[in-house]
Amino acid sequence: MIPREPLEALTRGPAAFLRSSWPWRSAGYLLAGGLPGVACGLAVAGVAASWARIGAVTAVVCALLVLGCATVAARPWERRRLRLVAPHTTTYAPQPLAKPYAREIGHGALSVLALGWVDLAVVLVSLGIPGALLAAPLQPEAPPWVRLGGPLAGALLLPVAAYPIAAWAGARAAVSLAVLAPGDAELTEVRRSRARLVDAYEAERRRIERDLHDGAQQRLVALTMKLGLAGLDLPAGSRAAREVAEAHRMAKDALTELRELIRGVHPQVLTERGLPAAVRDVATRSAVPADLDIDLERRLPPAVEAAGYFAVCEALANAARHSGAARLRVGGRLSGGVLVLEVIDDGRGGADPAAGTGLTGLADRVAAVDGRMLLSSPVGGPTRLRVEIPCGG
Repeated sequence: MIPREPLEALTRGPAAFLRSSWPWRSAGYLLAGGLPGVACGLAVAGVAASWARIGAVTAVVCALLVLGCATVAARPWERRRLRLVAPHTTTYAPQPLAKPYAREIGHGALSVLALGWVDLAVVLVSLGIPGALLAAPLQPEAPPWVRLGGPLAGALLLPVAAYPIAAWAGARAAVSLAVLAPGDAELTEVRRSRARLVDAYEAERRRIERDLHDGAQQRLVALTMKLGLAGLDLPAGSRAAREVAEAHRMAKDALTELRELIRGVHPQVLTERGLPAAVRDVATRSAVPADLDIDLERRLPPAVEAAGYFAVCEALANAARHSGAARLRVGGRLSGGVLVLEVIDDGRGGADPAAGTGLTGLADRVAAVDGRMLLSSPVGGPTRLRVEIPCGG
């Protein structure tokens, strides 16, 4: 499964977690969290240093203004840094008179006064201990056993430091998201808007497919037939016959390419016969032999069928390009109103969504219809890709 936040990444094996970007992203998130507090602290320290010159009342007013500015600035800053550890989560900025506004202001003040400093402390303590041990040879007053054993102990503790950093980053992000993420009404509207966009997108794809199928493809078929008939009326071996034969071949190639394009836009078999038939069609053209086990007792919403179809297409293409598999298994079923599709290959494994294999785009396509993608791909295989899409009923 592709981790979507630090606490989820911690549940993976140590090797997978430490190789991922989550330790660095978590550390960056926490360090960024301390910046508003540090800036506010420096400004307040400057005001305090001028206490005797500007007077107590003026100093207090200036300190409160600094705190207020830092609190207001902490809100958009928190949204920006959340992208490091919660890139798939939506946040929104309420208007000043909206109910969540006061809650966000309180959260910003708490971050500036306390939580930001805790963020810095977690990073500094977690990295400071192994850092001090690694620097032991540079401390001539330290005992010889410390100078010799310190670097080894520091090297062993450095990977361990990633765990408290990621754990606190996940907890901090959860608190921030509870304050900044949209409420139920906003989430409902976002889901409805996304559903409308997906439906409109699929309707446009089907319209393009119909226009290509009924227009350009039919004209190319007629042209190919006319060229074939024209070639029969020409003397065999003549230059004109060769030119017409070449034009006939080019027209057939163009027709083949157009059919592949139509199938990529929105395959007609998916519209007419549904997801099982469309998956069987694409599996027969797969470069890796595939065994099918798809049992769906009814037609599904068009957006769900399209998302499932293109998920299988992308999984088959990835297996052919990257896995070195000799065999594939494609399964599909309905389980409690959820379409479950699985593609399993016997290849080398080690699939990484961050390596540009199309898995991130596939996860985004599935998420657009409120689905999710799960991936298991240990080194050595097998790779199991599972897609779950709610479809009602």
